[in-house]
Amino acid sequence: MNQRKDTYRAALRREPDAAAPRPGPVTRLDLRYVRVTIELDPAVSREVTRWAGPPVSALLRAGAAVLRPLTGTP
Repeated sequence: MNQRKDTYRAALRREPDAAAPRPGPVTRLDLRYVRVTIELDPAVSREVTRWAGPPVSALLRAGAAVLRPLTGTP
């Protein structure tokens, strides 16, 4: 248990890694009684693209296949 505490405290004292990527855009909202900070991870857009890309591509192909006979173009 003591070793775990020591490891945790050492991690808290460590300086942040200089090679770590910079955080994404930060939006701050400061009111009299409320302070809100919203931080966006730069990897979110890559994850959304990776997750949503194949279904959107399939919809576009299906739409093109449906419209092809209607327009009369090969």
